[in-house]
Amino acid sequence: MTTIKDIAQKANVSIATVSRVLNYDSTLSVSEETKKRIFEIAESLSYSKNTSRKKLYRRVAFIHWVTESEELSDLYYMAIRHGIEERAEKHHIQLQKFTRDELESIPNTIDGVIAVGRFTTTEITLMKQKSCNVVLVDSDTENAGCDAVLVDFSSVIRQAVEHLMTQGITQIGFIGGKEDIREKAMRKMLVEKNCYNEKLFIETNYHITNGYEAMQTFLKSNKVTNIGFVAANDPLAIGAIKALHEASIKIPDDCRIIGINDISVSKYVYPALSTIRIEKEWMGKTAVDLLVERLKDDRDIPKKVYIDTTLIQRETT
Repeated sequence: MTTIKDIAQKANVSIATVSRVLNYDSTLSVSEETKKRIFEIAESLSYSKNTSRKKLYRRVAFIHWVTESEELSDLYYMAIRHGIEERAEKHHIQLQKFTRDELESIPNTIDGVIAVGRFTTTEITLMKQKSCNVVLVDSDTENAGCDAVLVDFSSVIRQAVEHLMTQGITQIGFIGGKEDIREKAMRKMLVEKNCYNEKLFIETNYHITNGYEAMQTFLKSNKVTNIGFVAANDPLAIGAIKALHEASIKIPDDCRIIGINDISVSKYVYPALSTIRIEKEWMGKTAVDLLVERLKDDRDIPKKVYIDTTLIQRETT
């Protein structure tokens, strides 16, 4: 198992620095380059990388919804990128990276497209004009003609809610975006379980500061006792934990919280975050495998592949 000491040794920094970076300590004075190196190492130690180098024979446009700088606020996308890069190297595929603002500049001679993130119908149509071999990762299921690697978020929410309920929690809320697929699944699940309470839905964006500020606002007008929250992603949960600490609310005695994704830092925050693990690297690897299958077998029937998830119980529940 990877430890903070392992990360510190590879990053050539102190254990204390690694711990503070992974806990998103805003008072720490350290360069963005050092932070990026620590996060990259934490993610890369989670899987074995194939380092063989062979001749590249396919050119694939890799469209990332976030920049590598933006990845630092949500390591979910960094892990997917690592999986894509590793598998592409194994299959001798040359990745040409683009942002969503650069779709028009993708050459029409590209062999395929792998797009990670949430894209509009117009953007996906443009991708399909660039190549008939398009694989979407973490996008919706309604795009005919495209392969997709997906997570069943209804199942994810069910795992989280039922985990809280087995611990005697019936006041259950949600932290995340309005009209998000997770939020919709959460509303449906709580109605089904007869414990829906609109006041416990905290609407916010997806970064750690959003979770912190949203929970601060919630605490100003709500008493927190024997309550549980499901956060749309781990950074939101980590931000909420910080706000709960500052308000002297005991976790998990007074409030239990569970995240989604199981990014590498989740086990290093205090208290360690319970979460639903999404196999992020395998999402990336599977996307490349689907594309290779299309290229080799001339498959034109779209496939939707769902990657399974796992409950990881730690100290916040």
